Amino acid sequence: MTPPARIVVIGGGVAGFSAVRELRRRGFDGALTLLAPEGLPYDRPPLSKGYLAGTEDAASLLLAPEAWYAEQRVEVLAARAAALRPGEGAVELDGGRLLPADRVLLATGGVPRRLPVPGGEAALVLRTREDADRLRRAFVPGALIAVVGAGLIGAEVASAARAAGAEVTLIDPLDPPLAPAVGEALARRLHAVHAERGVRTVAGTPVAIEGGTHPGAPGGAAHRVVLADGSSVPADAVVAGIGIAPDTALAEAAGIEADGGVLADASGATSLPAVFAAGDAVRPRAADGSPAARVEHWEAAVRSGEAAAAGMLGQEPTGAAPGAGSPAGPGAPWFWSDRHGSHVEAVGTLDPGRSPGARTVLRELDGVPVAAFLVARDGHLLGAASVDAPLIVRAARRIIDRGIVPDLARLADPAVDPRRLTR
Repeated sequence: MTPPARIVVIGGGVAGFSAVRELRRRGFDGALTLLAPEGLPYDRPPLSKGYLAGTEDAASLLLAPEAWYAEQRVEVLAARAAALRPGEGAVELDGGRLLPADRVLLATGGVPRRLPVPGGEAALVLRTREDADRLRRAFVPGALIAVVGAGLIGAEVASAARAAGAEVTLIDPLDPPLAPAVGEALARRLHAVHAERGVRTVAGTPVAIEGGTHPGAPGGAAHRVVLADGSSVPADAVVAGIGIAPDTALAEAAGIEADGGVLADASGATSLPAVFAAGDAVRPRAADGSPAARVEHWEAAVRSGEAAAAGMLGQEPTGAAPGAGSPAGPGAPWFWSDRHGSHVEAVGTLDPGRSPGARTVLRELDGVPVAAFLVARDGHLLGAASVDAPLIVRAARRIIDRGIVPDLARLADPAVDPRRLTR
């Protein structure tokens, strides 16, 4: 490829920021523009954790101080891309301005899924700092808050709302929620904590959100979440925490191949020459060209941004690829969550349905599960999760990435130091 002189990165999340940082680290000396509609790029995971709880401020979310962009000669524009103009070698902004670009990186991320029920548009969501500010204003003592979706975001939102003094109802059709991510035993333990902290949990499926005042609720509630069994939950505010959908609008409008995400190879290259993609919007291609699973976690976004930076420069990414079509980096997906004062981490998969013959191994302390491991039929570790025991997951990541066959008895024994599990 002809070395680029001008690169435009679309998206101010961690994938876009990581790409910009990596481009400069790799010696790219050309014009570099980052389109970040919300201003300086900031970290999103704290939005549902410390920022929502009020223990972190907006400044602490920034991925780099303003001076860093000046030092690195990165132009940050608080603007949105309206269209790609590949034939003109440009990106069109809202308002019609054209930005010249030899390479374009789509790091458009995801958009919150809305409840697909009548009245679902009334539910609040959490994806941006503005969304979090809106929720913080709603989370006041005595407010009735209904949270639909008890996965990672929903559980964190419910925890923050309860800590603020709101009366919280957490609604999810699964009992327990999050079992594929952390295993059933830990999922039940985590879900039980909600009730212990005063959060009402309901196993149900919303079919509508009705507006208006409901005299039966304290002070009269603004909404009523109607469930499939005919019951309802009054709420001053409803929050939907049911995941995100990849933002593929720009890509599809430009004719780029997409299928549940922008299709891109390990270097971030899309079906349109000179256009790359990274982050939550990407669905990686496997080695044979078929679409692989999309990964939405923070670390995956960082690694894919770095891999796309290398790809745009025609260089090899740093590190070994974790799997067919995946960006460079650690071999197993990893995430963390904080709720009700507990820290949860998981790596790999805890879903036994993905590997016939797999078995679950639990580590318990005084009869309480603190970690779960999913072990394949051949003895290899597929995934692990822990509550307030991050060293266990750190060891599990090494075991998975190195292909070690662990001793099951040692995995289960709480007396075995996690740091010794890889030996």
